[in-house]
Amino acid sequence: MMPRVIAAVTLCAALGIATHAYAGAQVEEQLAPSVVAGLAKSIADFPPPADYGRRADVRAWIDDMSKRLATRIPDESARRDLLTTVHYEATRAGLDPQLVLGVIHHESGFKKYAFSSAGARGYMQVMPFWVRQIGSRDQNLFNLRVNLRYGCTILRHYLDIERGDLYRALGRYNGSLGRGEYPNAVLAAMHRYAPVATASGAAVKLSQSASK
Repeated sequence: MMPRVIAAVTLCAALGIATHAYAGAQVEEQLAPSVVAGLAKSIADFPPPADYGRRADVRAWIDDMSKRLATRIPDESARRDLLTTVHYEATRAGLDPQLVLGVIHHESGFKKYAFSSAGARGYMQVMPFWVRQIGSRDQNLFNLRVNLRYGCTILRHYLDIERGDLYRALGRYNGSLGRGEYPNAVLAAMHRYAPVATASGAAVKLSQSASK
């Protein structure tokens, strides 16, 4: 375990934060150079615009989700920062923000320093081999934006491989392709966070998924 990880885990233990998570045994695959180049471009660091969280539609979504996560993340500033990043990174990757919340809910329980026995780290339980394959050594998977950027990029990659089949893409993400437990759990969590309404009062339509 790298010194930075040891320090993070030690700090969490000192603060009484539960850090263990239950990521699956995702297997490192040999990627074609063109795929590596495409994924590396996708994780290039473009932070959200300064006013992103204040945009009417985004703010309404953040307000709604913030109320639901208040008991899990008591610090309002941290909660809204997380939600702004979730919305931006999910949208940037062409994912439903509710889906990303579902992944985080099931993978880490919204714990920033969560790690699994398989070595996965952070909110979306990203395996370190992804940094070696498509990123750079200075990227810390316990950093909010780095973790979500990788997680959303990887999930988008698997969705593309599976031609939009969310059920199978989630199985790949967790390393449990062909089994139903993980996709079903994430989809159930996703629907927990279904928005009630937009700012105008119109119902928000969730992205349809291939639940099986």
